[in-house]
Parts: sequence; structure tokens; C-alpha cells
Amino acid sequence: MEQEASKDLKRKRNIRIIAGLFIGGLILFTLFSNTLQALTLPKVRTESVVYGSLVHTLEGTGVLRPLAEEKLSNPAGWKVKAVLVKEGDRVKKGQKLVSYDSKSAERELQDETTQLEKLKIELQNAQDQFIAASTEGDELKVRSVTREMETRKLDISMQERKVTGLREALADQKDLSAPFEGVITKVNASAGTKPAGEPEIIIADSAKGYRFEFAADATLLTSLGITAGTKIEVGLGTPDQQPRLIEGTVEETADAEPLAAGSSGVEAGESGGRTAARKSLRIQVEGPELKGGERAAVKLTKRSVQQGFKVSSDAVHQERDGKFIYKIEEQKGALGNVFVVRRVPVRSSETNESETVIQSDSLNEKDLIILKSSEPLQDNNRVRLQ
Repeated sequence: MEQEASKDLKRKRNIRIIAGLFIGGLILFTLFSNTLQALTLPKVRTESVVYGSLVHTLEGTGVLRPLAEEKLSNPAGWKVKAVLVKEGDRVKKGQKLVSYDSKSAERELQDETTQLEKLKIELQNAQDQFIAASTEGDELKVRSVTREMETRKLDISMQERKVTGLREALADQKDLSAPFEGVITKVNASAGTKPAGEPEIIIADSAKGYRFEFAADATLLTSLGITAGTKIEVGLGTPDQQPRLIEGTVEETADAEPLAAGSSGVEAGESGGRTAARKSLRIQVEGPELKGGERAAVKLTKRSVQQGFKVSSDAVHQERDGKFIYKIEEQKGALGNVFVVRRVPVRSSETNESETVIQSDSLNEKDLIILKSSEPLQDNNRVRLQ
């Protein structure tokens, strides 16, 4: 009897051990399968919803360029004797910039002046012959000398015009002078050389000011109320210096090459396909101290009036029936919490380069919304957080 009772007790103990091992195996297998399943879920990156307003920021840099420049050259093509200015010099109207070797022109003027004097002497000789012929009563000779005198007068008149032209050309061309007050932006002339087909001097007209330009998002300009004629503060100087502030005026806004907006990243393989319209913003500045070539910068910020839930623009998607986002819903389970995707329709009111203000009755502050996913998503999908 005792032997049979011992065998029965041993058999029951073995059954309990086997049952315990089976249940433990089931639990381990369930946990392992859940872990494997979780590893196959789409991986998503999220951010928290924040309530507030947007800050619109316009930033741009450029280099000041003159609005009006004039290229100066000597049409005579004479050899340069001396260059009297250098790039960056501020000059006054009429100031000499380059002087030229005008010896050949001066000699030509002297020769033509001598020729004029010779013609005048010949006219005097003809006048003397006219007096003698008149005294002698030789009418035929009087008529001949009269014609010669008229010819000499015509020759003298022509020669006087030639001398005057040479004198004026010499005065105009022996020096190159500034046509207006301005700044020398380029010097191509050098002493001892002749012009090589390019302007010897390029001068900027200071009175007409300078401008710079940069590209900006068209929607941002609209949000900031920037149009032609808008006054805007411009900083001048290098990045490592305290900028010197002057007032600028928006001259015009012209269409610029659009930038492709990035993919939202929520649906794998999504190309984005959207483009952000851009404008080339041209800003004019004036000041007696400006020379051109200075680095100019603009930074303008403005907070939006509209408030709402602020999210990254990459999180907002567009379909035919409107805009929506994906948010995370956490559900408690026996083996741990799971994260489920919920599609939430939204109304967007304002956006900047990186954020969008949205309105929705299904959102609360601190809700997690999906920015990117490793796979395409649909409503009610389970996901794992990155």
C-alpha cells in the first residue's frame, strides 16, 4: 500500500511539473511572439503638440551693388601716362581719373596751327596784290586776285575749324574725368599701356544708391506684409562685426526659382512633389558712406495673430477631402501598452518655413503626432515608437 501511494504521489508531482513547464512555455512563447510582432511594426518618429502662435522670420544676405554704373574709356586710344585713382575711391564730378600721353596730338595741333598761320600770310599777300592791281588799273588782275583772296578765306575758315576741333579733342581726351560724383568700382587702366578694348574705369553713381537681393518664400513675404515700397532695416558689416543699421526700401519682388518642398516622410516612398513659391527680394539703400561691395543682411520677425496647435509642417498631409495628421493613441493591454495610429482631420490656418498652426477638436496639448514612418500608414495601424 505504501509503495502504491508513493508511486501515485510521484506521478502527480510529475504531472504538476509537466503542466507548469507547459504553461511557462506558453507564456514565454506568447511573450516572444509579441516581441517578434512588435519588431515587425512600422517604426515612427513623433513630436508633442504645443498650443501657441507662429513666429515668422525673414533672413537674407547679399552684397551691395550700384544701381547705376558708367563705363569710361578714352576714344583716342592713347597710351596711359598715369592712373590717378584706385578701386573704392570716392571721387567728385570733374575729378581727373586717368591722364594720357598726348604728345602726338599736341604736335598735330601745332602743325595745323602753323598751317593756319601760313594761310593767313598767303591771304595778306593776295590782299597786297589786290591793292597793287587796283592802283595800276589792271582790271583782269584785280578779278584774278579777288578770286584768290576768296579761296584763301575759305581755306582759312576750314583750317580754323580743324584747329578748334583738335584743341577741343586734346582738352577732352588728354585726361579721363569723372562725369558725376561716385565711387570707382573697377580700374582696368595701367601706366604705360594702351586700352585693350575694355573700359579703363567703371564708376558707380552714388546719388542713385545701391541695392542687394536674395530669395525668400513668397508666403512668408505675404505673412510679413512685405511689398514694393516697404521700409526695412538693413545691417551692414561682416558677420563677426556689430552691424551698422540703415534704412532700406523694398524696390521690387520678382519671381524666383521655386524650391522643392521636402517629403512629409509619413508614407514610405512619398516623393513630396510640392514646390514652395519664392520671390527675389530687391532692397535699395542710400548713404554718402556707401561704396558698394559691403555685405548687407536683413532679419525681420513677426508673431502671428492666429493661435492654435503648432506642429511641424512635415506632419500635415493633404488629400482631396482635406488636410489631416496622424496621432498616437496609447492602449493598455495584458502584455503591455500598444500604440495605435489615429487619423485626425485638421484645419490649417497659417504656416511658416517649418511649422503649421492647425485647428482640431480631436487634439489636446501634449498629444503625440507622427512626423515620419518607416512604412505607409493607415488608420488603426499598430506602430512602435522610435
